[in-house]
Amino acid sequence: MEMKELVALCKKRGFLFQSSEIYGGLNGFWDYGPLGVELKRNVKNAWWEDMVSTHNEQKQQPGAPSTYEMTGLDCTIIMHPQVWKCSGHYDLFHDFMVDCTESKRRYRYDQLRGRWVEAKGQRVFILGDPACENWDETIHARAMKFFNLRAKDVSELKFDEHLLSLEALNHDFTQVLAPEAKHLGTLTPPREFNLMFKTIVGALGSEEDAAFLRPETAQGIFVNFKNVLDSTRVRIPFGIAQQGKSFRNEITPRNFTFRSREFEQMEIEFFCHPETSRAWYEFWRNYRYSWYEKMGLSSDKLRLREHDAQELSHYSVGTADIEYAFPFLPEGEFGELEGIAHRGDFDLRSHAEGKLINRNGKLEVELNENGKPKHRGSGKDMSYFDDQTRERFIPHVIEPSAGADRATLAFLCEAYHEDEVPDENGNMTKRISLRFHPRLAPIKAAIFPLVKKDGMPEIACKIYDEFKKHMPTFYDEKGAIGRRYRRQDEIGTPFCITVDSQTLTDGTVTLRDRDTLQQSRIPAENLLSEIQNKLK
Repeated sequence: MEMKELVALCKKRGFLFQSSEIYGGLNGFWDYGPLGVELKRNVKNAWWEDMVSTHNEQKQQPGAPSTYEMTGLDCTIIMHPQVWKCSGHYDLFHDFMVDCTESKRRYRYDQLRGRWVEAKGQRVFILGDPACENWDETIHARAMKFFNLRAKDVSELKFDEHLLSLEALNHDFTQVLAPEAKHLGTLTPPREFNLMFKTIVGALGSEEDAAFLRPETAQGIFVNFKNVLDSTRVRIPFGIAQQGKSFRNEITPRNFTFRSREFEQMEIEFFCHPETSRAWYEFWRNYRYSWYEKMGLSSDKLRLREHDAQELSHYSVGTADIEYAFPFLPEGEFGELEGIAHRGDFDLRSHAEGKLINRNGKLEVELNENGKPKHRGSGKDMSYFDDQTRERFIPHVIEPSAGADRATLAFLCEAYHEDEVPDENGNMTKRISLRFHPRLAPIKAAIFPLVKKDGMPEIACKIYDEFKKHMPTFYDEKGAIGRRYRRQDEIGTPFCITVDSQTLTDGTVTLRDRDTLQQSRIPAENLLSEIQNKLK
């Protein structure tokens, strides 16, 4: 599948639209249409149900060191500015960017890739366009244009075998052709670009009233840690889950909804004893990976990648990414779906003591030129007292952090399927179907009367009314039955129910499966329970 086919289907069938499209759109922002909002809601609901609401704290999960509790929060998007100073976002939350002095475009330094190309005695590093899916195709086209070659002269181009990141050039851009430039050496040296959106709280609008849209939901959980302890009976180990909007001022948002400026997160902060934290990290890493498999992502497109030492944050004890082979990436490459981080006691200590830095392998409060904390913490006690062991300690934190939008995109990519099936005349025709896991499908069942007469619409409407009380259901009586099936296949409806002439005699209906195309006769009175069992 090519990504453009999925993007076209998403717009055609109302899954996703470009934000403010009638005004030309706004880069990095996307609107979910009638079917998309149901799909994304189902992804979030499945995550919340499996991680929080149906979790049995009395039953030990396979691979877990012990039983544990789960609870939830819903924190504000705008928080006290000191939260982001103590967390490190104010000083450290940035990407490196480069500007093109010719095209006036800005690019993320780590996202630019190119090849060394030689022709007419000149060797040039030509960058592809990060907005395009096929790097080699754009680099080849730009090389032909730069060297002013015709199609018959293509053999004059000599490409280095490997596609390289711009970072590999160590800031020497003299022989670099930027993505939309005509001349060499137009890129500036990389510089830091803060990713937080700034806003003003209050009516005066002064710099003292500056605040930020949160770049992650996690900090709301950390600053409420004591509130949760004091207002509930949770005991360590336990997790606090949250879903919500986050905002990052990405330099070059791209690849559909994969990298956006406004997105939704599904995060857990899991608090545990320092001595058991490694075991809990391994549990959550494997548990979250298996969830994506259970929800329908194929194992050959999914991988669990442990970060090496150079990738780890200054506070991280260990981090692993769950990654998916998105179709917009080069073959063999994977994009991050979810990160599972062993954060140690960094976050709770930071909000108690002040912003921490790693000095000689030890986390210490960063001091200013006067020897005072650069960013002061709250001064609140963030420790935990175990009334059974009589031990007081600062818990370690394991953070499984998933993107609801990236997960939704991955499920869309995985679900897209093309095959050939016979039409109403027996001729083989191309069929596009979205093979979602039934729990994720926007519409669970479609109800059809075979024809609009003989009492069939009345029976179908009665079934529709019963189903509508329990699940998203669609009613359709227009067009040939085969075409109605195709329309539902294309939006991912797992089950179609047809009322036909046999229904009038024995009370059974035809139940059709989207993926296998198998049809079976089911008594109408058993239909709802039958479908509900298939949706589990």
